[in-house]
Amino acid sequence: MAPVTTTRRTVLTGARVVLPSGVAEGGRLTVDGASIAANEQAEQVTYDLAGQGYTIVPGFVDLHNHGGGGASFTSGTADDVLTGIRTHRAHGTTTLVASTVTERLDVLTRQAGLLSELVEQGDLAGIHYEGPFISPCRKGAHDEGLLRHPDPADVRKLVEAARGHARMVTLAVELPGGTESVRLLAELGVVAAIGHTDASYEQTRAAIDAGVTVATHLFNAMPPLHHRLPGPIAALLEDERVTVELINDGTHLHPAVLGLAFGSAGPERVAFISDAMDAAGFGDGLYELGPMRVEVRDGVARLVEGGSIAGSTLTLDTVFKRAVTLDGLSLPDTVRALSTNPARLLGLADRIGTLEPGKDADLVVLDEAYDVVGVMRKGTWVVRPE
Repeated sequence: MAPVTTTRRTVLTGARVVLPSGVAEGGRLTVDGASIAANEQAEQVTYDLAGQGYTIVPGFVDLHNHGGGGASFTSGTADDVLTGIRTHRAHGTTTLVASTVTERLDVLTRQAGLLSELVEQGDLAGIHYEGPFISPCRKGAHDEGLLRHPDPADVRKLVEAARGHARMVTLAVELPGGTESVRLLAELGVVAAIGHTDASYEQTRAAIDAGVTVATHLFNAMPPLHHRLPGPIAALLEDERVTVELINDGTHLHPAVLGLAFGSAGPERVAFISDAMDAAGFGDGLYELGPMRVEVRDGVARLVEGGSIAGSTLTLDTVFKRAVTLDGLSLPDTVRALSTNPARLLGLADRIGTLEPGKDADLVVLDEAYDVVGVMRKGTWVVRPE
């Protein structure tokens, strides 16, 4: 008879656990290897978290992130990219998509090659191309001299350079080739996102019909809502096919605007993102965002030339805490915006985004003030709770 072996399991007890069915007070969560388990067995390591006011939530999923820890996802080596990944992972982001910034096509294809290797290693969940197919009128922190129209041939070239790992492409759909490129992305199984756009309400509606399913950082880098010219914002908020990205740092959006968007789109259609650049988790100073120079002062990133906001210095644990403590969002709705909804958009809802048996053991332990005290990714502690 073959020897009987037991699998060592980790059991977390006594904490508030945010589940798809609701919030379980004094819950119990069992991890078997890299996955969440339905039952426990004899040999296990137990963490008794009772009496400490702890909350366990799914690992955060970031759709839109340019770097962190002083390192960029697009201007450095694999070690630089891993530095950024580790920085965000320690703050609870267990799944991360690397975002590019506007560059020449040959530079972007080279960057895609490096990032694809890290996707294949399991460190990244994919690549998001933000630029160069965006509007010069709404360029934000992108180099206007490198912008170009979204020619479908160029879009295909970038998708192919990602070797099957392109998850999303942000486009100004009103530019020549915009609608055709949206249709192409839909055919290729890549998320078409509208952003850095000067599109009208009617153009945005047509783009949604063609296949747009995401609004890149809604409100930012697009025409404001006007009572006679509703523009893209109204079209994106009203359509149930669209998920809207929101940067909840108190700088990109006034709390009242965030509440308006959340109330209009509903908790099933909001994805909180970091839009982080190198300074996330690092500090004030001078940085580079692609070819652009950025100064971070008091945690706010702006271009040295022109002063436009240049991404954020957010980590998603800060977004979670702000949503619950300042914005008054419920724990389940905040989890949807930071984990469940982005996991669905990435086509990974069968593996991540909720705490359910059989899914990856990606979780975050938060204390009573909603600060991170533990992070687990695929059953391994990144930050171990005391």
